Amino acid sequence: MPAIPLSILDLAQIGTGGSAADSFRASVALAQLAERRGYSRVWYAEHHNMSTIASSATSVLIAHVAAHTQKIRLGAGGVMLPNHSPLVIAEQFGTLETLHPGRIDLGLGRAPGSDQNTMRALRRDAMSAEAFPRDVQELQGYLAGRSLIPGVDAVPGKGTQVPLYILGSSLFGAKLAAALGLPYAFASHFAPQALVDAVALYRREFQPSAQLTEPWVMAGVNVVAAPTTDEAQALLRESQRLRVNQLVGRGRTFSEAEADAVLDSPSGQQIKQMSHYSGVGTPSEVRDYLDDFVAHADADELILASMARSTEATLRSFELLADSRAEQETSDAAS
Repeated sequence: MPAIPLSILDLAQIGTGGSAADSFRASVALAQLAERRGYSRVWYAEHHNMSTIASSATSVLIAHVAAHTQKIRLGAGGVMLPNHSPLVIAEQFGTLETLHPGRIDLGLGRAPGSDQNTMRALRRDAMSAEAFPRDVQELQGYLAGRSLIPGVDAVPGKGTQVPLYILGSSLFGAKLAAALGLPYAFASHFAPQALVDAVALYRREFQPSAQLTEPWVMAGVNVVAAPTTDEAQALLRESQRLRVNQLVGRGRTFSEAEADAVLDSPSGQQIKQMSHYSGVGTPSEVRDYLDDFVAHADADELILASMARSTEATLRSFELLADSRAEQETSDAAS
């Protein structure tokens, strides 16, 4: 595997029969493993009104995990900026950076992170995404100590220089990240279609900035490593069944047989396509897949999303992958 950074996207999932408290304990355990095994960062995504995801209060979860780790970078992957005022996000992440200096990232997206009814509950205007580029620059100004709003500063936040990342799954985010000279994180772990074109556009149009002199691409990819290929494939299938319930069930829980029937039907191909970029198998098989994916995505860093549903299987998957990478690095050094 190329010696590029590997990071983790923690989806903070609430398992069947579990609770948000269980999810938070699992997030701490995963971050501690990531810190111990050399992963670069762990990110958490803002989602609302989803019974299986506990990371809605993203900055609060980051603070909790930061208090239980020592050095690993933690951040949002991402905060959906149109849901918030830039000043409030600058204050939240300025607070995090002040409490945990040099450890905080702020990834920004413009999607709702929710459905239409939830958007209304968030008091979000349907047109708020149109202001995303301006809001990013306003936020950037607060964190740099150069507010664009006369007489208004983020306290805490002013001058903390929390690094910003633009998240996206289309050419829009690529163009914005390039124009602002910010790192670009592509959500290829669930929206693979535009990956190659978006990264090429970003690299072609990148303009150096105070934060970044050269383009930096993070690409999302799903992983599940297990002792055997068959076990890893079974964990993948379990994950896809869960997506059927989330995306098709509409309040109904499918049996395994019913979910499999959906997945094997023409309508289920879209769900499978969401996990198009997935390294599934033994640790060495996943490592080899990631080698190829790095070249395909033209990525500087990978951010890995676990396809395993249980905490135990997720922790084991990232542990096995770290073991495999260490073995490969030792072999490369010896040859």
